[in-house]
Amino acid sequence: MKKEVYKAIAILIGTIIGAGVLGIPYVVAKSGFLIGLLNLIVIGLAILMVNLFLGEIVLRTKGNHQLTGYAEKYLGKFGKIIISFTMTLGIYGALVAYLIVGSESLSIIFSGSTLYYLIGYFIVMSILVFIGLKAIEKSEFLMSGLVLFIVLIISLIGFTKMDFNNLRTVDFSYLFYPYGVILFAYLGMAAIPEVKEELVNNKKEMKKALIIGSLIPLIVYILFAFVVVGVTGKNTTEIATLGLSNIFGWQAALFGNLFALFAVSTGFLTLGLALKEMYNYDYKLNKNLSWFLVCFLPFIFLLVFRDITSFRNILNITGVLAGGIEGILVICMFFKAKKLGDRKPEYSLNKNYLIGVLIILMFILGIIFGLS
Repeated sequence: MKKEVYKAIAILIGTIIGAGVLGIPYVVAKSGFLIGLLNLIVIGLAILMVNLFLGEIVLRTKGNHQLTGYAEKYLGKFGKIIISFTMTLGIYGALVAYLIVGSESLSIIFSGSTLYYLIGYFIVMSILVFIGLKAIEKSEFLMSGLVLFIVLIISLIGFTKMDFNNLRTVDFSYLFYPYGVILFAYLGMAAIPEVKEELVNNKKEMKKALIIGSLIPLIVYILFAFVVVGVTGKNTTEIATLGLSNIFGWQAALFGNLFALFAVSTGFLTLGLALKEMYNYDYKLNKNLSWFLVCFLPFIFLLVFRDITSFRNILNITGVLAGGIEGILVICMFFKAKKLGDRKPEYSLNKNYLIGVLIILMFILGIIFGLS
């Protein structure tokens, strides 16, 4: 594969693997590993299909847009309003979660006040978002590789301490408990227009990049949940790396929190740019105002509500609402784009209504049960 294909895959992986991975072991431990595994596989494959649907939409449409622009073209102004709300909710929810994890990870690695690290982490991430795609391309390629490397290190360390009895428990009263957090962890749709931009001279590789970039997080999540739940069981913490630190000491604290830091940093960069581009491309706001709205709103929210903000609740609500509604709209756009697209795409999926309807049904049930 060419270098730009690796970069495109890294952009998608870096967007998907963020704060959500750190919340997966907790909800899987609550429901039981087998129920969690089923959620991971079914939701992961459903999101793979949605990503491919969106990839074809992007390739069927002339010009550069974010999800809002595609929604307006194929679903009208009402579609644009709805997806603007869900995209904004999803990205802001993610950015808040990333700030929480990033600052707490730095605080554990270097010790000291979380508030000071929150401010410092916010400044660094804001500067990188301000610089734009060039900085993100370089950081995604490096950080995504480091994230995958650290997952392997944690898994190797953790495997020696696993208690397989922790993987045998099942609690059907928590059957739908993992759904929202896991769906959140798979969300990376906003990065797909960025993937197209990276592959501007090699668009025929778009399908391959989306498949690989969607399947690697699925494998990583299963491995990470398997090891962490196997080690910590019912004592799994909301932010998984904190629980590992309590068992393995400073080595796990270092590797676990480096993993957390790299994972959330890649997501912050790509999602921050996606939202900045939505404001800039589709709402015609100038670049400086777009950057200010992207970076400062989640930071101010977290400063105000820092003592009452729950990491798991942010992931769950953001996942079931933003992820579910966005997924439904992308599927509707896909069928419209088949008829109304203004360019020939480099790949074309079968117009399978059954798969689309089943995934939409999953999202609807997820919203109903996830918020109940």
